[in-house]
Amino acid sequence: MNIAVLAQRLCHIAIWRLMVIFGMLVAVSIVSHCIALPFSKTLSPSPANKGSIVMVVPSAALLNNSPPNKHFVVNLVVGNDTYASSGKDAGYGKETKETYKFNDLASDGDTKSHREYKFEKDDPKASTNLTSNKVQNQSGNLPVISQGTPTKGMGNFDADSRTSKPFFADNISSIGNVNRTMKIKPKGKKIRPLQAVSVTLNHKFSVASISNSILKRWEKQATSISQMNSILLESHVSSRSMRPNWSSVRDRELLSAKLEIENAPVIRNMPGLHASVFRNVSMFKRSYELMEHILKVYIYREGEKPIFHQPRMRGIYASEGWFMKLMEGSKRFVVRDPRKAHLFYLPFSSQMLRAELSGQNIQSQNDLEKYLKNYVELIAGKYRFWNRTHGADHFLVACHDWASRVTRQHMKNCIRSLCNANVAKGFNIGRDTTLPVTYIRSMEDPLKDLGGKPPSQRHILAFFAGGMHGYVRPILLQYWENKEPDMKIFGPMPRDIEGKKVYREYMKSSKYCICARGYEVHTPRVVEAIFHECVPVIISDNYVPPFFEVLNWEAFVVFIQEKDIPNLRNILLSIPEEKYLAMQLRVKMVQKHFLWHKIPVKYDLFHMVLHSIWYNRVFQMKSK
Repeated sequence: MNIAVLAQRLCHIAIWRLMVIFGMLVAVSIVSHCIALPFSKTLSPSPANKGSIVMVVPSAALLNNSPPNKHFVVNLVVGNDTYASSGKDAGYGKETKETYKFNDLASDGDTKSHREYKFEKDDPKASTNLTSNKVQNQSGNLPVISQGTPTKGMGNFDADSRTSKPFFADNISSIGNVNRTMKIKPKGKKIRPLQAVSVTLNHKFSVASISNSILKRWEKQATSISQMNSILLESHVSSRSMRPNWSSVRDRELLSAKLEIENAPVIRNMPGLHASVFRNVSMFKRSYELMEHILKVYIYREGEKPIFHQPRMRGIYASEGWFMKLMEGSKRFVVRDPRKAHLFYLPFSSQMLRAELSGQNIQSQNDLEKYLKNYVELIAGKYRFWNRTHGADHFLVACHDWASRVTRQHMKNCIRSLCNANVAKGFNIGRDTTLPVTYIRSMEDPLKDLGGKPPSQRHILAFFAGGMHGYVRPILLQYWENKEPDMKIFGPMPRDIEGKKVYREYMKSSKYCICARGYEVHTPRVVEAIFHECVPVIISDNYVPPFFEVLNWEAFVVFIQEKDIPNLRNILLSIPEEKYLAMQLRVKMVQKHFLWHKIPVKYDLFHMVLHSIWYNRVFQMKSK
């Protein structure tokens, strides 16, 4: 009997202790939840798209001196991964959309290191009038811009689009799109130094923060244009090309061409060329003449469509498609006998590579690299030319964001013409060359709407509009959206005909067009600005501009480091009017080198891309 009573008492004690522990855990959970609630509220996406976004924003981020308890509207779209970046054939996943209010809980004069924001589910009826808000037309001479409803956008592999709206998704895969529409305009124009924007993203049970990566980017000194010039000069002086396993007649022809280019006679009068936009116009002219007279290219027939031999002629990655189309149709440069070739073209589309293999559930960079490795091994096994130079006389032309990464191993000795020309991430100045990003909307008329207003009618100091891709553009808008009447800095514009027309009118009416990097360093705005005769302002650290080997970019472009965004307006205003007029004139002079033609013409974009490849190959040659 005593044993039974003792056991019963021990059981009661154990149950009582468990109840106490459980109660303590519940209490701790409730307290922690109550403490965390004012600081952030997690947005719960649809069950099919597990993920959340939590924001912690520094005092200078997003708002400057905004009044307390004001709010913004955020349209959150949580979607599946999208890989095909541009065009109606992109592989869009299912999406869900919810609208939330963005409450600023910080008070005026708040000096805390972080401001606090709370997300609340918004009433759709209350916010319907907000999505059609107009941006104030302060200049009075251009149509207002509607920050309309979001469209189904590209995934985070798209380098640059004005209609997709990912929010702080740099280096983070598979995140939905966000369209930010202002309900009230932040007050105050005080400029503060850049501070880190800390955004924590939780998607598919993985958490990543970009605040440290942004700080590290700014802590590391960007490679300046003058430093890039030094790297280029050094690459020409000390050639890094491997010696071929055996010599050929073509090598001797290239060496002879190199000597002629280096000793090109100085020519004063050159119709069609302007010395002020070139490093050395006499060398360029002689090199171009030799290319037309000597260069022969062999195009490998191996490779099946659509990854090989099927160009895409529209969209953001159209440069690689236009080059492929015109190269394969060239009678001047293409030869059928590979023994007569100076260069060998690997005719694949990086855009189609990414799109097609993702459709086959082949999605990682390693898989794409393996695919190209198998192609190289096929070429090396069937032909002897790859092995002769280890690929140094082979070239590829690729515009997709991932192209630089998936070609860096097995095609590292090739001459790579890349849109994503980041000198800090493996782009080799003097061997690789930059492919201009050209956003082609009409295959039939790629020169439609060419030109812009004369300088006397350009009353806007600076213009930018685009999706919030990467970390630079949100900061650009933070400091300059709706801050000054002569600074037209916007987010995404509507995708309809009227929105595109307004975009073009702003470019044609602005002195300077801001070319801010997206997820990667490149942007089509550089070519768009030249197209509309607007002086480009490149804000993209470590970006090597197109045709860097021959063009003097500092003569017609303004380069501003990312960390100097707060001083953007002061920098532009400090440029004397005479200098601006000279730069704008040179933009018009250089324009012909950035135009696609259905039938190539002298000095146009097709010939300039091919010339840069030829030029780098010539200067790789080592004399005995």
